[in-house]
Amino acid sequence: MKPSTGGSAELGAFLKARRAALTPKDVGLADGGPRRVRGLRREEVAQLASISVDYYTRLEQGRKPASAAILAVLADVLRLDENDKTYLHLLAGKPLTRPARRTPQRLRPAMRRLLDQLTETPAIVLGRRMDVLAWNPMARALYTDFAALRPAGRNYVRLLFTDPAVRALHVDWESAARTAVAALRMEAATCPDDPELAVLVGELSVQDRDFGTWWAAHHATSASNGTKHYRHPVVGDLTLDCDMWASPDGSNQRLMVLTAEPGTPSHASLRILASWNAQPVTGAEQ
Repeated sequence: MKPSTGGSAELGAFLKARRAALTPKDVGLADGGPRRVRGLRREEVAQLASISVDYYTRLEQGRKPASAAILAVLADVLRLDENDKTYLHLLAGKPLTRPARRTPQRLRPAMRRLLDQLTETPAIVLGRRMDVLAWNPMARALYTDFAALRPAGRNYVRLLFTDPAVRALHVDWESAARTAVAALRMEAATCPDDPELAVLVGELSVQDRDFGTWWAAHHATSASNGTKHYRHPVVGDLTLDCDMWASPDGSNQRLMVLTAEPGTPSHASLRILASWNAQPVTGAEQ
């Protein structure tokens, strides 16, 4: 099925109709008093989508093509159902297609063995989109009980932006969050057609204004090491070296290990955390 002639004009009309059908209250905004027209203003849609008012205005006027990523964000902002999402993409000339079924992310045996052997330092295995595929007991003690989360919720970036406990754990949350967004940006460049990545970006852009702003800035990084500062509710302040080790098999799996310099307070605190959380079973994808 191909989009009809005049799709740009129809796209603009569709966007106008859908924003007219929503109230500020529907999307969590203050009413702001009487309105000359029904529904959301262009400025409000642009704000929620973390794009400029000029950019959104040009989309409605048919003077600017919309990328798949922007369409995904607008679909969330305008609360579109699956039929409306399909229609939106057709009007934009980017019909939704069912992607080829991707190979499920499975933890490599070598990664599992490494996790089993790391008993006094937090470690997690990250997959595509920075999904948390596996973790050891120390990572659970530091971050959260990953096993208690639904599989779709086990994503490092999602947790950083949406989990209050994980957010509070980071002493300099903004720096950690900016780095995570930049790392996700780098991954988006290598997998631009990943539909699950587009959904993740769209959801986080709607849920958190900072994410949308930083994503729109297009900063990217493949940082493989650094220092992280945590304030843990049990052992207090921790300063840990973070190193990322990529699997050589092209699976995009990375082992993230957090260590402390021997003899430092953070090293002693990690040992206390290990004793407090002693548990022989390694978590993994469920």
